[in-house]
Amino acid sequence: MTPELPSAPTDAFPRLVGDIGGTNARFGLITRPDGRLHSIRSLPCAAFRSVAELIEHYLKECGPSRPRHGALGIAAPLDGDLVRMTNREWAFSIGELRDQLRLARLEVINDFTALAMAIPALHDGDLRKVGGGARVAGLTIGLLGPGTGLGVSGLVRCGGDDVAIEGEGGHVTLAASNAHEAALLSRLAARYEHVSAERVLSGAGLVALYEAEAAVSGEPPAGLDAATISERGIAGSCALCASTLETFCAFLGTVASNLALTLGARGGIYIGGGIVPKLGDYFLRSGFRARFEQKGRYGAYLAAIPTYVIHAPHAGLTGAARLLQRRLDRPGPRQ
Repeated sequence: MTPELPSAPTDAFPRLVGDIGGTNARFGLITRPDGRLHSIRSLPCAAFRSVAELIEHYLKECGPSRPRHGALGIAAPLDGDLVRMTNREWAFSIGELRDQLRLARLEVINDFTALAMAIPALHDGDLRKVGGGARVAGLTIGLLGPGTGLGVSGLVRCGGDDVAIEGEGGHVTLAASNAHEAALLSRLAARYEHVSAERVLSGAGLVALYEAEAAVSGEPPAGLDAATISERGIAGSCALCASTLETFCAFLGTVASNLALTLGARGGIYIGGGIVPKLGDYFLRSGFRARFEQKGRYGAYLAAIPTYVIHAPHAGLTGAARLLQRRLDRPGPRQ
């Protein structure tokens, strides 16, 4: 999976692309007009004090050749030059980072905006379909994905091109669809000022949901992390973990269907992030798709919308590369 890049002057390369989440950061270099990614690395954010230190470490690993241009997808809302990450205590100036890295141009976008930009470049082998429905070409696409946080974006057709949505849909208020979910949200509301979708549909959210399930059922929680809850839930070796994981998938179905209705996403709903792809066949059997279609009078509308899990390992880098190419093709004020 590579971005489609036209011919370009030699001084347009190398290009740096990055996908920086709350837990891990992935980087790659594009060295030729064919758009292929090279020197792909994944680094733990906790091992570094800043975004600049993280990137400089990566570039030193790659050798003496410095990139000319760069694009970073980052798990943060973006408004102006100052970037503050949501789930990591990092902040930086885009202009200062560009100058520190000695780049002619640096584009910084939300990480799920970057992932949305990758969707047109994905192949069938990069996706796993969940349930029925069929894509309608040229219509709006929705994207969401639980990981360290809950990313939300989409693609809207405009003037023959796709425009990625920049928003913070992971922080919408989470709603219950039955009495059990209402009881869980009541427990969570006693703990958090606002029970957003991200409070449940994320790594930390899975733990919080497990603790709420334990409180509602009257069982003592075992102090498990998100990975263990998922493993035991998939295996069925722990009833509390199994209930937690099933509720997690159902809540995701609710949020995904809300997004589909809000956007009119008849081009499909895509699921990324670090959690769902690891659930494998379990997710196909879960209550996600049934909940996705559980919208009363609009059940048939949603049944016609396909849902896909993104399994491409470096899709965020591809999206950042496509965005950078677009900005270089259409020069404007640099970041």
